[in-house]
Amino acid sequence: MTGERSVSLKLAFGGKGGVGKTTLTALIARIIAREEKKVIAIDADPVSNLASALGISEEIEITPIAQLSDLIAERTGAKPGTMGGFFTLNPKVDDIPDRFSLERDGVKLLVMGTVQKGGSGCICPESTILKALMMHLVLQRDEVVVMDMEAGVEHLGRATTGSVNALVTVVNPGKRSRVAALQIRRLAEELGIKRVMIIGNRVRSAEDRQMIEESLSDFEILGFVPELDEVAESDRSGERPYDDIETVPEALREIAVKLASLD
Repeated sequence: MTGERSVSLKLAFGGKGGVGKTTLTALIARIIAREEKKVIAIDADPVSNLASALGISEEIEITPIAQLSDLIAERTGAKPGTMGGFFTLNPKVDDIPDRFSLERDGVKLLVMGTVQKGGSGCICPESTILKALMMHLVLQRDEVVVMDMEAGVEHLGRATTGSVNALVTVVNPGKRSRVAALQIRRLAEELGIKRVMIIGNRVRSAEDRQMIEESLSDFEILGFVPELDEVAESDRSGERPYDDIETVPEALREIAVKLASLD
């Protein structure tokens, strides 16, 4: 290795709750960072668990960007919770990733948070900051951006989806997980995301793999990850899995390499 390389790779991860999306997002971010690439991991899921999956101590209090009241007021000219009225729709956000991120093992974490009032489509200072920040991360940051999304893709919006290299949907063999993958793809296509890929997770048998391949045959499948005792144990202990990233299973390493090559 000769030092960090500048890249421009934007990956969004989605999937039904409980499929292991956040764990895989964190592991893939760490694998890519191990290859001496700059990585920003974005927690855009209302149920924020990416910090724990990356191994950032629970003792560190993380305030989501959407709850930084003073910053929002300074950048938009309006107090959080304001509906209507006048405030800037193009706030300065380029310094936020470096000022408010936490870093471990070469991965910077930024927690977005959610808008508490008015719904996800509201025109309010909080949503304005989040949308401007996501646009900056996807369109202007010259590095790998790995986004842990909620089940939908609403955080992205039409202005940024065309620059996302891929939406990676994590599925289990179960039917509800596979149906969710179809729904997520439909949302992605409506927003203009051109490439939707699949990771089969917690695959216990050849039958599990076949079920995913046959039911999602028109998807691009990145690979399959077996049920991992290390991940189950980390869930019980509250520790991140594979503290030594070099010991991560080859199947997951191969998936990370494929994704990194999309740059």
